[in-house]
Amino acid sequence: MITIYHNPRCTKSREGLCELEILNQPFQLRKYLDEPFTKDELEEVIKKLNIKPIELVRTKESIWIENYKSKILSDAEIINAMLAHPKLIERPIVVKGDKAIIARPKEKIKELL
Repeated sequence: MITIYHNPRCTKSREGLCELEILNQPFQLRKYLDEPFTKDELEEVIKKLNIKPIELVRTKESIWIENYKSKILSDAEIINAMLAHPKLIERPIVVKGDKAIIARPKEKIKELL
C-alpha cells in the first residue's frame, strides 16, 4: 500500500496527491499536521528515504530560522524539532513498502512506483 504524508495547504503536496490520483494508484492519505508522526514513524520514514534527518527539514521556515538555524544539532535533536513542529517536515512524502521519496517534483512518484 502507498501512503502519502500530505499537507492540504501546500501546493506541492496537493500536486503530489493529484499525481497519485491520475496514476490511479490506491493509497492512504495521512494529513500529518492533523495526525502527527510518532517518533518511531518519523525515524522509519527517514530510514526509508535513506537521508539524514536535516534533509527532511524545511530550513527556510521561520520556526527553523528563529529556533534552530544557528545551533549545532544531533540527528536526534533534529527529529525532536520536527516532532515538536511538524510544519518543518518537507512534503509530500510518499511511501511504498520499504522505499520512500519526497515527491518534489511530483514526477518523482513514478520513480517510486
